[in-house]
Amino acid sequence: MAARRYCIRKKLPFTTAFHTRFAEYVHARTRIPVSWGYGFLRWFHGPSSSVMVATESLQKDLEERGFRNIMRWTRGIDTDLFHPREKGLQDLPRPLFMYVGRVAVEKNIESFLKLDLPGSKVIVGDGPQRAELEKKYPGTYFLGMKTGTDLAHHYASADVFVFPSLTDTFGLVLLEALASGVPVAAYPVTGPIDVIGEAPVGSLHADLGKAARQALSLDPDSCRTYSLNYSWQKSADQFLNNLAPFAPERIRPYTHK
Repeated sequence: MAARRYCIRKKLPFTTAFHTRFAEYVHARTRIPVSWGYGFLRWFHGPSSSVMVATESLQKDLEERGFRNIMRWTRGIDTDLFHPREKGLQDLPRPLFMYVGRVAVEKNIESFLKLDLPGSKVIVGDGPQRAELEKKYPGTYFLGMKTGTDLAHHYASADVFVFPSLTDTFGLVLLEALASGVPVAAYPVTGPIDVIGEAPVGSLHADLGKAARQALSLDPDSCRTYSLNYSWQKSADQFLNNLAPFAPERIRPYTHK
């Protein structure tokens, strides 16, 4: 808010990025109407020279809600850190269905935990809903937050990555799972639709249980190959190209090191 106010006062061009569906998140926690949230967001992003979004479906949705000056900015992951590994990390019944991320109500994790699936369900991450869900679903393995190489090993130990969120605008965890050679099961909503689409690396279905079982048959090598399309280099280049029209003399070419 302070940066926005400063730029407007000094008549400086600036860009913004739409990462999170704050209107839906606020509604889930407080029941404040979603329309109020989007009214505030339109006001906030209105003076921006460019509103950057990660996916085509999010761009279309925001345009229908009255947002303007939208440009695309994809995401990237560290494909050197996240890669296929031996699956011996978890000594649990197989297949292993895993969710990685914040454990909070807006992530819709309970839709995953309610499913009748073979093998084991694993939650990697922490958040305000963890204690509640641990108590309610004692058969699920809650492993807490992991980082770095430890996190990468946990990703690679899964057989299917289950992404139950209905509100994420992209979902970097989808790419991290794919880079680890793990197919994805998700709902056909913004984020999974854009990252997975029709590629044979994930199963998108309104029945999340069906998607999870179908994903078991997908090829891990194809998942890894597909993830290599999302590099930090590509993300950085696209970001700088979006800035160039507004301050070309300040933009230096990005060189990957």
